[in-house]
Amino acid sequence: MPIVRGRQIRVLYDAATIAARNAEMAAEIAAAGYSNLLVISILKGSFVFAADLIRAFHSAGISPEVEFLTLSSYRAGTVSAGTVEIVRDVESDVHGRDVLLIDDILESGRTLAFARARMLERGARRVGIAVLLEKPGKRAQPLVAEHVGFICPDLFVVGYGMDVGHAFRELPFVGVVED
Repeated sequence: MPIVRGRQIRVLYDAATIAARNAEMAAEIAAAGYSNLLVISILKGSFVFAADLIRAFHSAGISPEVEFLTLSSYRAGTVSAGTVEIVRDVESDVHGRDVLLIDDILESGRTLAFARARMLERGARRVGIAVLLEKPGKRAQPLVAEHVGFICPDLFVVGYGMDVGHAFRELPFVGVVED
């Protein structure tokens, strides 16, 4: 078990497993028939996953445009307020385009439901969702991600872009802090 910053981290999904799944997901997304694709990475947690998945798109024959969207349901707190707000919006016009939202984890679904609804309101032709991890037992919104890397146990995970208290985002794997 790796020790990072004096804490033991149990690895759930190692770097090689994640890389292989990213390649598979890129092929699945290519087969899904998106056209004039705009990929929107939801920050901050998805940035590592989005970067690796977007690089895997090259081998799958996908050449998307890329944007970033920062949303928050927490702001200064540690418990979701249940409402979502835009902290940083996309700059591109989504009207008439296929959009793929990329996020690190699908739990309650509030953030991704908000983002999908916002893109459809702005005239996106199609809005798909790709997530690295899905926790099906946590859903507060009726939402389905079309592209899922892994079904994750109900654990608080870190690494591969995900953090706790701004720590552990740099880890090349997804793990659980063991204390």
